[in-house]
Amino acid sequence: MQFRNKTEDNIFESIGIIKLKMRYYLFVILYIAGISSVFSQMTRKEYISKYQLLAINEMHRSGIPASITMAQACLESGNGNSELSRKSNNHFGIKCKSSWKGKSVRYDDDEKNECFRKYTSVKDSYIDHTDFLMNNPRYFFLFELEPNDYVGWAHGLKKAGYATARDYGHRLIKIIEENQLYNLDYRVGNEQILTYTENPVKSNVVADNLSINLYNSHPVAKRNDLKTVVAKEGDTYEIIAEELGKKAWELYKFNDQEEGYQPQKNEIIYIEAKHKKAGRRGELTHRVNPGETMHYISQVYGLRLKPLLRRNGMKPGQEPRTEEVIYLRNKR
Repeated sequence: MQFRNKTEDNIFESIGIIKLKMRYYLFVILYIAGISSVFSQMTRKEYISKYQLLAINEMHRSGIPASITMAQACLESGNGNSELSRKSNNHFGIKCKSSWKGKSVRYDDDEKNECFRKYTSVKDSYIDHTDFLMNNPRYFFLFELEPNDYVGWAHGLKKAGYATARDYGHRLIKIIEENQLYNLDYRVGNEQILTYTENPVKSNVVADNLSINLYNSHPVAKRNDLKTVVAKEGDTYEIIAEELGKKAWELYKFNDQEEGYQPQKNEIIYIEAKHKKAGRRGELTHRVNPGETMHYISQVYGLRLKPLLRRNGMKPGQEPRTEEVIYLRNKR
């Protein structure tokens, strides 16, 4: 029989402790990595804010409702968090097909090892999504629908075979209505902020936030807890002021515009003074998307332009950089 001396026992005991510590540290590292991956997930709200202008630009180019493009992107990319969207910039789950000549990647979907398109940028993915629908005969009937008929588009995409899920159309509609994406369908450019038209309200969420005067040709709607109207073609601040019993100079002041400015069709016009700063419960900062100006941001959040500029250490006429963070309540 062999016996270990005391020194050997101490050595084996030390080795055991080291192994336990290594396992513990490994567990901690994996746990932290897991937590980090969870916190790095983009929310739906963040995704929409970041990429909505791409959807609007594609709507102008093609007539595809921006609400539909945005809802499809949210659903197909998991709000930009899917592996296909993160590694291949494919935000619409478009497969290669025989006509695809670009880069590709393999993933398991309806079948194993299927071919998906790979893009250089997210913008390229949005552009190709538009081209994919415009150039495929089975989607041609959709372009005969009204440009704001997101319900028809949603069910039409399912009917045309865009996705195999039975409730695909209903999923898109739910995303659109829960996030009020139909507002995107009425934007005519980066300088205009649009929210409401005379079409019937299709969402209980919106209906609860609108106070409409049906006796006026310009229904009054609440946005950012402020009264607004939507300009029609040929409108001037003078015309709107006369109808609402206000003075034209008030509308110029409320909307931070110089006298003589003529609003564009479907542009949102504030008919009362905007807020000096954002509320505590609202958005406190805004990350600038391509093409956005300080006036645009001030209109989006219902904030007076001059205080917004001062809060961010900017002078009149100075514009923000893409991805710059604009402070809406506190000073930079």
